[in-house]
Amino acid sequence: MSEGAQVIEFEHDDALKAAAVAAPGPSLLRQFIAGGAGGVCLVFTGHPLDTVKVKIQTMTVVKGQAPMYSGTMDCINQTIKSDGFKGLYKGMAAPILGVTPMYALCFFGFGVGQKIFCKEDSFTNLNQENLGRIALAGATSGLFTTPILAPGERLKCVMQTAPKGMYDGPIDCLKKLYGAGGMKSMMRGFTATAGRDSIASAFYFSSYEVLKQALTPAGESGPGIGGTLLAGGSAGIFNWAIALPIDTLKSKLQVAPDGKYPHGIRSVFREVMQNEGPRALYRGFVPVMLRAFPANAACFLGYESALKFLDYVNCP
Repeated sequence: MSEGAQVIEFEHDDALKAAAVAAPGPSLLRQFIAGGAGGVCLVFTGHPLDTVKVKIQTMTVVKGQAPMYSGTMDCINQTIKSDGFKGLYKGMAAPILGVTPMYALCFFGFGVGQKIFCKEDSFTNLNQENLGRIALAGATSGLFTTPILAPGERLKCVMQTAPKGMYDGPIDCLKKLYGAGGMKSMMRGFTATAGRDSIASAFYFSSYEVLKQALTPAGESGPGIGGTLLAGGSAGIFNWAIALPIDTLKSKLQVAPDGKYPHGIRSVFREVMQNEGPRALYRGFVPVMLRAFPANAACFLGYESALKFLDYVNCP
């Protein structure tokens, strides 16, 4: 559960990780509500650059011909020119609608991972063994979010790359995808999504804990808001640096015509290596990194603000 942190950067997976780690003390209800607020903030902040990332990742590249987009700014300019500024927010409804149930599953999955792998001092004594335990717990959380995140990512990516006017909205896109191939079509990229989020979550959780401890002033139990945002934003960058190659393959698989990749992500990987080489796995690196920090920072700000509001209204 990588730009956060998702979700689920998707943008939507970065948000899940940030919320789960930020304050393990509050009740599940508080985590659920505050985490949802953080996820919505992440999606609103990060979705435009996520759209650019997907467009660059999935564009067809022909040897000897100039690519459709020469870079991040060219993609932004072309998108605004053809679809207006709102074109950068195409497909946003899918991650927004998936945020709340994903958080519930993320918390549950991370809790299961903690029970399986972590000890009582895992989050207070950050030695190599305990960081490994936290990473394994984080990886476990990705397995629980994938059943919701995978079809949401499929819908989002298809809408982000579809020609203008092809779909009337997310419901219309959902109906057409389901009508063409049923649940098999909606779940395309499931394994790739699970792999991406589990690996990314392992790095996200462990790096966040290291950064959080480093930014905690002497005598304090945790960092201030600025330190928390810095730790979360930095962890989001680590997350996507690890997750991007798998995310690129996943996105290409999810937007491809039916039958193009008979062996799933293996077929995508083979084609990319033959036609473009390893560098293509990091296509979209610039918009991902531009998005990762502010999106995760927004997630933490939304999460912390929601917790303060819940304190004010005495939410259990």
